[in-house]
Amino acid sequence: MVLYREAEPVGTAARLGLAIAKKHVRRSVDRNRVKRIAREAFRISKHKLPPVDIVVLSRAGVASVERGELRAELDRLLEKLR
Repeated sequence: MVLYREAEPVGTAARLGLAIAKKHVRRSVDRNRVKRIAREAFRISKHKLPPVDIVVLSRAGVASVERGELRAELDRLLEKLR
């Protein structure tokens, strides 16, 4: 899940926040993998995004999702923000 709002102060670059809960992703290896994938997806599309603050929230079962599928979903959500 991705939440967003206009950045304060207006005109600043897009920023990313991550909230990957231990409740949803038990192993630290898996939590770090999800965060790494989210950071990479954000880094690639950061220059195309408007000035927004984005928070990526984890949901149950995200640890079992394949890397490519997770990256595609994040790319799709970031594309909607453009």
